[in-house]
Formats: sequence, C-alpha cells, structure tokens
Amino acid sequence: MSQTSQAAPVAVSSRRWWTLTVVALAQLMVVLDSTVVNIALPAAQADLQFSNGDRQWIVTAYSLAFGSLLLLGGRVSDLIGRKRTFIIGLIGFAAASALGGAADSFGMLVFARALQGAFGALLAPTALAVLTTTFTIPKERSRAFGIFGAIAGAGGAIGLLLGGFLTERFDWRWNLYINVFIAVIAVIGAVVFVVNAKREGPRPKLDVPGTILVSGALFSLVYGFSNAETDGWDSPLTWGFLAAAVVLLVAFVLWQRKAAHPLLPLAIILDRNRGAAYSSVLIAGAGMFGIFLFVTYYLQASLGYSPIQTGLSFLPMILMLVLAAQLGNNIFLPRFGPKVLVPIGMALGAIGMIYLTHLNTTSTYAADILPPLMILGFGMGTIMPASIQTATLGVDRRFAGVASAMVNTSQQVGGSIGTALLNTLAASAATGYVASHLPASAAVAADAAVASYATAYWWGAGFFAFGGILAVLLFRRKPVAAAPGTPAASGTAVSANAKAPASASDDLPEPVVAH
Repeated sequence: MSQTSQAAPVAVSSRRWWTLTVVALAQLMVVLDSTVVNIALPAAQADLQFSNGDRQWIVTAYSLAFGSLLLLGGRVSDLIGRKRTFIIGLIGFAAASALGGAADSFGMLVFARALQGAFGALLAPTALAVLTTTFTIPKERSRAFGIFGAIAGAGGAIGLLLGGFLTERFDWRWNLYINVFIAVIAVIGAVVFVVNAKREGPRPKLDVPGTILVSGALFSLVYGFSNAETDGWDSPLTWGFLAAAVVLLVAFVLWQRKAAHPLLPLAIILDRNRGAAYSSVLIAGAGMFGIFLFVTYYLQASLGYSPIQTGLSFLPMILMLVLAAQLGNNIFLPRFGPKVLVPIGMALGAIGMIYLTHLNTTSTYAADILPPLMILGFGMGTIMPASIQTATLGVDRRFAGVASAMVNTSQQVGGSIGTALLNTLAASAATGYVASHLPASAAVAADAAVASYATAYWWGAGFFAFGGILAVLLFRRKPVAAAPGTPAASGTAVSANAKAPASASDDLPEPVVAH
C-alpha cells in the first residue's frame, strides 16, 4: 500500500444502506413537490380566490428561490457539515410546507412556496453530497446511484399520481402537508443513520462575491424564462433578465478564476466527463418537461381523464425508469461507460417523443399512449442515473456539496428552458392551427390543442437528439479514476467485478468502516 493511501482513509459507513433510504426520502420530497402542487393548483385557486394571472406565482416563487440558491446551498453543506445542513433543510422544508398548507391568502401561499424553494436548495444538493461521500465502493456506489437517479427521474410522475389522489380524496392542502410526514421520518433517520464526516484541514471560507454573482445570475435566468412563458418573448422584461443573467454569469466565471476561496472551482465543471454529465442533465430536463406537462394536459383536457387516472397512466413509465436505472448503473454503465449509455438514453427519449406526435382526440391508452411512455421511462432511466453518478465521480470531498448542487442547478435550468420554449411554441402552434381552420368551433379548438402538443413533442425530440450528439462528442471513451482523497471511482471507471488498475488503486485511500 502506498503512503498516499495510508494518509487519508475514506470512511465506509456500516449504516450506508439506511442512509440511502433517508436520502431517497428527502430527494423524493423535493422532486415530487414540483408536480404534486401543480395538480392542486385549480382547487387552491378556487379556495383562495386568486386570478389566473396570479396562479403562475405559486410555481414561480418556488422555482426562483430553488434555482437561484442551489449553489449556495451546496456550498453551505461543505462549510458547516452535511448532516447538520441535511437536517436543517428537512426541518425548514417541512415547516414551509405546513405554512403553505395552512395558508388563508394568496400572499401567504406564495411566501410559503418561496420558503420551500429556499430550503429545497439547501436540501437537494446536500442529499446528493451525502450519497456521494457515503458510497465509496464501486459496485455499491452504482447500485445506490441507480436508486437515487430513478427517484430523480420518476419523482415528477409520482407527484402527479400522489397529487391526483390527495386532491380528489382529501383536500389540496394535503399536497403540502404530506411533506411534513415525509420530513419527520427523514429527520429521525438522518439523526440515527447519517454519519457526520470529520473535517480535514482548516475551515474554508464562503465566497461572498461569488455567491452574490451566481445567485443573481440564476435568479435572472429562471425569472427570464418564467417571464417568457407568461408575457412572451417580445417582453422587454424577458430579455432584460436574460441579458443580466449572461453578464452576471460572465462576471462570476472571471471572479472564480482569481478568488482565494472560490464558491465553484472551475476545474469541477471544466472536467470533460463532468461537463458532459451536467449538460446531459440539463438537456434531459428540458426535454422531459414535455412529457409531464403536455401529456397531462392531453390526458385530462383531450381524453377527459381524472387526476387519479392521469397519475396512474404514468405508472408504467415510472416502472420502466426504475428498471432502466438499475440495469444501467449495475450492469451496463460499469461495462460501457456514459459515452455509450447516455446517448442510447437520449435516442430512446427522442423516439418516445416522436411516437407521441401521432396522438389525436381518438387515441387509446393501450395502443397509443402506453408504448411511448414506457420508451421514455426507459430512456430517462438510462440518462439520469448515469449522468448523476458521473457528475459527482472523483470530486474532492471538500467540494462534494457544490458539485452536487450543479446537478440540481442543471436540472432546474433545463426545466425552466423547457417550460418557456415548449409552452411558447405550443401556444403559437395552437393559434396558427385555429387561424388556418376557420370558422372556429369546439372541435377545431380540441384539434388545435392536440396539434400544439405535437409541436412540443417534436421540439422535445429535438432536445433529446441534440443531447445524444453532445454526449457522444463530450464524454471520454475511457473513464478517469478518482483523485486521491476523493470518493472512490465508481463503476464508470472499472467493472464492478474487476480489479482496478494498479495505478488507480494505489492512488485511492483504503476504505475503513465507520460505526
């Protein structure tokens, strides 16, 4: 054994599988919240009496706080400890959810949603960082990230199912109250099972200028795309915020190059494999938006499905996603690497989207909807776990939180881009269809809606196709082993059953069991 390996042992927690359960609960709570609340919006609007124009702020308040604070949340977990940050995030998210569930006015609900987003930005990257630093054995790491990636991809569909059930059977407020019960279980699990890793070296400092620049940039980016969705691309406010985002991002990059304690060391994102992984998560997030939003619209508005029926319709997609995640991370990713696996997932995503373009007002579930949803589920289950695992592979433990935050940031920005672009394109397609099929009637309006969804699916297919090409070009053919003192190389570097090359294994610390 080399001296390097004796210097910095990597702790392998004996409670790691319980830790995975706790982290999975937290991740599920954050991810499903984005769709579970959407299902409840009509009922909340009727109860609190706010306008259609105000309705979008229930969603936007969350996404603005979440998207703009993610990198800060990830860095905070690096600074004050992941276990402490994780528990604070859980308690804060639960409190904000309870406040939203008890809201008696529109303003109170918006404030609660913004508070949810802020604590979600603390919780989401910390959960992934805990997973990254807990699982250091390649075979186990692949299995754990397969489960985590499946939850990250399926959470939106699970939210539709849960939201439909809670709204129909109970009350819209239970879409928020449910988070309290999940958080209580997760907090107890975190106190008992999550290991508080010892800090190595002096306490790092927070990069305050970098934090302000990147938070402002992400806020401007998310708000710009959200404004494009509501006010259109010809709105000065849209382009003003998007331009501000570009300026602030450039300033952030320039500052990170000279900062003594950078918020996000540029080496993290400039690594070719990690950059490709972040890009894949962003593009898949943009394409995936079309699956949930427009298929939900189609099932409810065009085919007359109830919220519960709509949620159940996505169940086969979830099952295929989970199956693909386990097969990919445990069997295919160790053998072929992300350069093969991610493009295959992107290709499946494109095929599923193209399949959906053939839907019409007389389509049936078994023949026309089920097959593309299963294809899309398998595609997303192939993309997300492989990308998430690669994005966090080999990162210095001191920056595991902020590197994990980049995964969530990529997904959030991708969702914002997808929301704005696909909604705008779909609305234009609907208007054009009605104009070319005058006189207008109920049948023409129904066909126009379906035509607008098809336009969104074509663009979604284009996103996936572009993501596949980018993944082929960017991912390395041969994965790189982890650096000394970082979490051990995952199955992307070597086969789960094979021994690592001598040069790689000599550089890695010897695992020790932490009780």
